[in-house]
This record gives sequence, structure tokens and C-alpha cells, in this order.
Amino acid sequence: MKHYDNALKHFSLSVIWLWLVFFALLPFCLVTLASFASHDDTHLLTWPATFINYLQLNNSIYVKIFKQSFYIAGTCTLICLLLGYPFAYLIARMKSRFKGLLILFIIIPFWTSSLIRTYSMITMLKPKGVINAILLWLGIIDKPLPLLFTDTSVMIGLVYNLLPFMILPLLTNIERLDNRLIDAARDLGANRFTTFRRIILPLTMPGILSGSILVFLPAMTIFYIPDLLGGSKSILLGNLIQNQFLIAQNWPLGSAISVVFTLMLAVMLLIYRRSMRNNEHRELL
Repeated sequence: MKHYDNALKHFSLSVIWLWLVFFALLPFCLVTLASFASHDDTHLLTWPATFINYLQLNNSIYVKIFKQSFYIAGTCTLICLLLGYPFAYLIARMKSRFKGLLILFIIIPFWTSSLIRTYSMITMLKPKGVINAILLWLGIIDKPLPLLFTDTSVMIGLVYNLLPFMILPLLTNIERLDNRLIDAARDLGANRFTTFRRIILPLTMPGILSGSILVFLPAMTIFYIPDLLGGSKSILLGNLIQNQFLIAQNWPLGSAISVVFTLMLAVMLLIYRRSMRNNEHRELL
């Protein structure tokens, strides 16, 4: 029996490694190779190799797009954290039978396409949409607010689609909190704010980092939300890569942008891994 278990384990690991090699490592190597190629009007890729595609990223236009992508993705991550942390904490500490129902409400959006949910936001944000209709009916505004095709609408769409990715890691992490530590802090005279700052926040930092990564990275690369809600006014990193591949047909430059973003992703994952190790080390001490 043990022999069959080992064989099954090795087979499963082999399948996983083959999948990663053929569908992750190999495509990335091809994209990296293409990033050093040249582009002309008759060929998607031409040789010899060159660094011109990476040098073009120093252009002020691309630098501005990178900065705007970081700003919008960072703001979206912060908003999701401010909204998601209290919500996840309340659900995790809840003893009611409605806890499972609330978790279901968080998961339900995953049952439908995010593209369809983004289209539904247009009906909410357009000049004669639901939000403006309610505000006009309440007398808060005199004329419809220009919500659609702005950075604000892009931010609303990103938060709406990505908020569950922040809540679920936080919920899992908060549920594993040791209540004895919280009770000990209160017995020693710590108030609720001190208990949160010294006990709860450090122990839930892995969940915060996990949720932040799961929100920040898609916020920079989801191209259809800025296209639908921001129009031509909002161009983020995902839109830039899409345009280079599908519209400008400049595959080398699009590949170079993809490689730079992948390296940024690797750096963020390394930071997350180091923080997790430091947290485990503190728990052992």
C-alpha cells in the first residue's frame, strides 16, 4: 500500500511540474525571448537581438502609465483593505447561524463572469443610471454626476470586482486567531485599540499581505474594466500590454512590458515570502 501511495505522489508531482513547465515556464521564456527581438511593418519579430524595447520603457508616456497603474492599483488595494478587514473580522468572530450565509454572499460573485458584472456597473454609473437617479430623487444633486468614463468609475469597478479577493484571505487568517492571546491582553489592562494594534494586527498581517497581493496585481492588469468604465481616458498596464499585442502589433515591446511586470510580481512574492518567514520566526520565539 505504501508503494502505491509513493507512486501516486510522484505521479501527481510529475503532472504538476510538467504543467508548470509547459504552461508557465515555457511561455514566459518565449515572451522573454520575444522581448529582445525587433519589430517592423512586415514582421512581428525580427532579429538580431536588441535592448531597444526595454530602453523605450523610459519614455515619459510609458513611465506615466506605470505610475498611474501603481496609483490606481495601490488605491484600490487600500480601499479593499479598509472595507474588507472590518467585514472579514466581524464574520470571523460571529457566532450566529447567519455566518455561513454571509460567506456565501462573498462567494456568489464568483459564480458569474466579472465581465458581465462590469457591464452591470455601466447601468449603475451612467448619467441616467441607478446612482444618479437615486441622488436626484433624494434631492442631493441638481444634475447627473459625470461618474462614467472617469478614474473614479474605474476605481469603483476594480473595488467591486476585487473586494472578495481581499476578504477571503483575511477571513481565513482571522479565524485562526488564538483567543487566549486576546483575553490575556485584556486581562493585563490593554484596551481594544491596544489589543488590536499589538496583538490582532501583527497576527493577521499574513492575511493582509495575501489579500493585498491578490488585489494589487489584477488591479494593474485587468484591461477590460478600464476599457469599459474608463473609456479612452484610463490606460493602465494591462491595457498597454493588450494594445501592443493586438492593436499596434508590436509584440517585442508588449513582451518587454510583460517581462518587467512579471519581475515586479516576483519581487512582491519574495517580499511576501520573507514576511511570512519572519512571522513564523516570531511565533516560534
